[in-house]
Amino acid sequence: MWIQTTCNLKFQMGESTPLVLMLRPRSGIQQWIAQEAYTLSPSVAVEEYTDIFGNLCQRLVAPAGEFSIHTSATVLTADVLDEASGAYFVEVQNLPDTVLLYLLPSRYCESDRFGNLAQDIVDGVQLGYDQVSRISNWIRNSIRYSPGSSAFPLSAVEVSAQQEGVCRDLAHLAIALCRSISIPARLVVGFLYGLEPIDLHAWFEAFVGGRWYAFDPTQDTLRGGRLAVAYGRDAADVSVYHQFGPPAIFTSMVVRVELLNGPPG
Repeated sequence: MWIQTTCNLKFQMGESTPLVLMLRPRSGIQQWIAQEAYTLSPSVAVEEYTDIFGNLCQRLVAPAGEFSIHTSATVLTADVLDEASGAYFVEVQNLPDTVLLYLLPSRYCESDRFGNLAQDIVDGVQLGYDQVSRISNWIRNSIRYSPGSSAFPLSAVEVSAQQEGVCRDLAHLAIALCRSISIPARLVVGFLYGLEPIDLHAWFEAFVGGRWYAFDPTQDTLRGGRLAVAYGRDAADVSVYHQFGPPAIFTSMVVRVELLNGPPG
């Protein structure tokens, strides 16, 4: 399907402020970026680099006063995400070097705390994809998905204790559970067509069967219409903006995801 995404951010800067943004998606296996726009107001110089996770990041210094960012993308994305029941577990010694960091505990995914719970959840399940699917389904049925319930990211330990969270929080718990049984898992942030209420969305991917597969414990079905923007170990790696120095006032964010009839003319 063809979708168009827009994201508008507005800030009030007390003084010149360094920002690192992460708002440009890449084309990949299940998404093709046909058109994109990126506008800063007022216009400032930008340097772009690729971080260790493969994300496109933009460095700039925002001037004092009102500062806004507008991004849009026209994307051909998968109608249905790939699923692979029975896909095999990849032994740690056979994992690609670039995947190994997604096995380790991280700031919001304390996988060293969840081994016993993960083993209970996946007991009797075939190793690999089916274990991840069981974990995702368990979270969907056991942890309340509550959009807007947390202004700051919750760690896996915190969301397990509170028994509710936003999309990124549920993904943190899923990632920690997967890593605790030696399945690499990472956080994805992007857009999802049809999400209610509309906002940026987070889900997770697990490395099984020799590749990454997407899972989403907030949704009843693994539907497509997604545009992935950033990947990382947890929320600390995939923030759409990092602001440094004196606090800036983040005044608004408006997100839209629209279905198009076909490719751009």
